[in-house]
Amino acid sequence: MTDDTPMVEITDLHKEFGHLHVLRGVDLVVPTGSVCVVLGPSGSGKSTVLRCINELEDLTAGRIRVGGELMGYREGVRRGAPALFRRTDKDIARQRSRIGMVFQRFNLFPHMTALDNVVEAQVQVLKRSKRDATARAEELLQRVGLADRSDHYPSQLSGGQQQRVAIARALAMDPELMLFDEPTSALDPELVGEVLGVMRDLAASGMTMIVVTHEIGFAREVADQVVFMADGVVVEQGSPAEVLGNPQEARTKDFLASVL
Repeated sequence: MTDDTPMVEITDLHKEFGHLHVLRGVDLVVPTGSVCVVLGPSGSGKSTVLRCINELEDLTAGRIRVGGELMGYREGVRRGAPALFRRTDKDIARQRSRIGMVFQRFNLFPHMTALDNVVEAQVQVLKRSKRDATARAEELLQRVGLADRSDHYPSQLSGGQQQRVAIARALAMDPELMLFDEPTSALDPELVGEVLGVMRDLAASGMTMIVVTHEIGFAREVADQVVFMADGVVVEQGSPAEVLGNPQEARTKDFLASVL
């Protein structure tokens, strides 16, 4: 990957679930080190875009590149013509390991402490020693403000604390890209700020992030690019000042009026 290679480049992305055409030709470029916030009503396809990037869903058509590498497929030639060939499961797992993803639900192991939740995948997937994985986990729990909760189980943590553990767990895999799928939507309002604070710190550190959220204040403050989606397409995109401060499309104006 060269210095000017985008971290994410999506071209004409389509996704169908049976007869339901969820994504209808999405194009998106996310430069390395930038924060892209994706807004839109429920059912607009925002989360599906993230799941396609992370290969949790197979795309129906189009191309997704992360760090210049085609995701899910390799390019080749069949009968003298350019063709795509599905990557092996092992190669897809390698690609997916470059991407961290944080979901609405925290998906922590309930029988493991916060520390062990952050250690586990490092040992199992990255094959780190227990000692190195524990040191990294302790460092990350400190980073997300939970050093004093490392021995607590998920049931002993608030929703905001559990989500911060989930972020630490994703960061422990040393991702090049972080995807956030409405990470505060399952939280009580008073807990939202602590999770957004961690995400602000991540953005300031230069982590490339794509964030699906309804937190307009976060988008205005942190995003380099705001994308508004509706009905499976990108309706409008630009800087926060452009999309949030001076939207051009009626659909964007209507959405912002409903959430502001």
